[in-house]
Amino acid sequence: MKKQKEGLDSFLTRNILILGLVSLFTDLSTEMSYSLIPIFLKDVLKAQPVFIGLVEAVAESTASILKTFSGYISDRLRKRKLFIFIGYTLSAFVKPLLALATQAWHILIVRFADRFGKGIRTAPRDALIAESTKEEFYGRSYGFHRAMDTMGAVLGPFLAFLILSFSRQNFRLVFALAFIPGVIAILFIVLGVKDIGSETKKVFKFSFKEVTPQLWRLFLVIIIFTLGNSSDAFLILRAREIGLSVNLIPILWLVFNISYFLWSYPAGVLSDHIGRKKTIIFGFLIYTLTYALLAYNKSISLLWFIFGIYGLYYGFTEGNLRAFVADLTASEHRGTIFGIYHTLVGITLLPANLMMGYLWQKFGFNIALLVGAGLSLLAAILLAVVIKPDKR
Repeated sequence: MKKQKEGLDSFLTRNILILGLVSLFTDLSTEMSYSLIPIFLKDVLKAQPVFIGLVEAVAESTASILKTFSGYISDRLRKRKLFIFIGYTLSAFVKPLLALATQAWHILIVRFADRFGKGIRTAPRDALIAESTKEEFYGRSYGFHRAMDTMGAVLGPFLAFLILSFSRQNFRLVFALAFIPGVIAILFIVLGVKDIGSETKKVFKFSFKEVTPQLWRLFLVIIIFTLGNSSDAFLILRAREIGLSVNLIPILWLVFNISYFLWSYPAGVLSDHIGRKKTIIFGFLIYTLTYALLAYNKSISLLWFIFGIYGLYYGFTEGNLRAFVADLTASEHRGTIFGIYHTLVGITLLPANLMMGYLWQKFGFNIALLVGAGLSLLAAILLAVVIKPDKR
């Protein structure tokens, strides 16, 4: 491992490439279904906004505790691949069950199981990415991974659009066919991903003292931002309320993901040069703008622009937040720290989604979206004030 890393002149190692392909096919599978779930719940299964918020809250939050445990255990065993395989396999096999749903709570169970798999795999995968490249390439490596993930998210809605167009809006057929790319992702894991051995044999020990004050402050900022960062399902609902047709929902999601894809890698490269803090603050401000525009927009035409800049927010924050966490963490504790990071985000999504669903149903979409915009702006200000500039 030591020789491999010392001789590494590129961020694109075997593991980085394969994990990118795994995420591409997994997100292709996920996004074929994801953009349709809120419409399926509301129009077919007649669910209310509060229940849709509950589905997303339970899906993202209940399984999040696994992210700390899977990260911690993968640190102890130094076996990332096992957890990556189990997590992706579980998700691949439960997603097609959406096709059998006849009640709204069936969707809740499937989404929970899918995110349960994500809870198992996410922290070990993010730790393995950091272990598979040099520190000066973290921004690019996470940016590349996010870009590949998003390429799948671009292809998924496009395939969903084609299937809906030729099947008379057969949601269940889309859900069933999502199984195929999920299986391809599993094959890439089995045949291509390699664990990176530790340079020295030492007993693993972890204490919360390993979480530095700078990292705790970053976690606090992330929690505040996440409270305003509810499920994207609500944005899809808003697009539908404005009047966008069901067939065009996947295409709108495609526009978002193309923007996300185009910005992920350049934003990672930029953060390697100017620092994570500046790029993440910019992303938070774009999020604030997106939600504020959606709160007042009534034009279908403007929706395409709004979802385009929403992809810009994702491109500047998703990979760079992971890179920032990696910057502030010792290599032997990365699985655990990434687990804590993802768990905090996941747990915070519970009140975030419930709050959005409640505000939406009680006071209307304007208030709900403006609360999200306000919390994002607060997070950007706090990040500027309480986090020391990273050395770039």
